[in-house]
Amino acid sequence: MKTITIKQPFVSLIAKGYKTYEFRTWKTKYRGEILIHAGKGVDKKAMERFQYLNLSYPSGCIIAKAKITDCIYIDDKMFSLLNAKDPFVYYGIVSKEDSKKYYGFQLEDIIEVEPVK
Repeated sequence: MKTITIKQPFVSLIAKGYKTYEFRTWKTKYRGEILIHAGKGVDKKAMERFQYLNLSYPSGCIIAKAKITDCIYIDDKMFSLLNAKDPFVYYGIVSKEDSKKYYGFQLEDIIEVEPVK
């Protein structure tokens, strides 16, 4: 099964269902199940921003599985839709200036699992 590695706190936001798009500078044609791996990288500024959620932040393990159902180019319209959907989660993850450099992998059927090293 394919796996995607994501740094904290974003991987925990996905596992808990707060974040349903993962951003990359490359697109994918893959659709289907994927394992969500918590890498060892940490975005310290984002960790502070989401501390109110009291999430756990495992690293170096699989913490969820999901399905990639679409890969969307982040244009101005999509950037606005994501910020309208949840400005606290999506604001600042991809800036409007940088948004045209990214693709959003749409994640559905997200299931958190016990961490697997």
